[in-house]
Amino acid sequence: MPLKTHIIIGFTLLLLAISLITTASAENAVKITPTLEFVDVQHDGETIRIEREQNVENRLSNSFSKTSRACPPFCIQPANLLESVTTVAELEVLRFLDTQVKNGQGLLVDSRMPEWHEKGTIPGSVNIPFTILNKGLDSKHIVRIIELLGATQQNGKWDFSKVRDLMLFCNGPWCGQSTQAINNLAKIGYPEDKLFWYRGGMQAWQQLGLTVVIP
Repeated sequence: MPLKTHIIIGFTLLLLAISLITTASAENAVKITPTLEFVDVQHDGETIRIEREQNVENRLSNSFSKTSRACPPFCIQPANLLESVTTVAELEVLRFLDTQVKNGQGLLVDSRMPEWHEKGTIPGSVNIPFTILNKGLDSKHIVRIIELLGATQQNGKWDFSKVRDLMLFCNGPWCGQSTQAINNLAKIGYPEDKLFWYRGGMQAWQQLGLTVVIP
């Protein structure tokens, strides 16, 4: 093959490599942290990649762009719910998905009503409406849920020592659905140190351009 042809082919390959590098850099321009670009999670049997919206001109145009809602019921929630319940932000949610959820030791719970959940949720979460989690131990539904989470009953007493960690969220700092669920879970005996609250919820999640899935 003539030298000129070699040079042309080599130059073409170089341009292609530069193009691919430039494209990759552009695609990952908006990272989660300087060293974290994405987190892969399982959702409904599929691998979903959680990353940030790459369009730096993107704006919310859905209901989460609203600043004001009637209170009650949409009142601003406190930063801390209970003494031993940890309030978390987005990086802790991602770490929770990548560790506890991935290894079966935790569950990320979308505690909103189904009509809200169906509009979009955090990948890797499951929907258990707060209306179910608000029930007492006389409800077969809450009993079944805590049993699936690892609680056992002996001699009429519940043992929560081996239950999974739960991280709950709802629509945002103005939403009381997850707070009601957490308060009730603690009330029926779920260990507070195994309960985590993502206060920012769907509003903060979307404001940061993080991936949302439609169930």
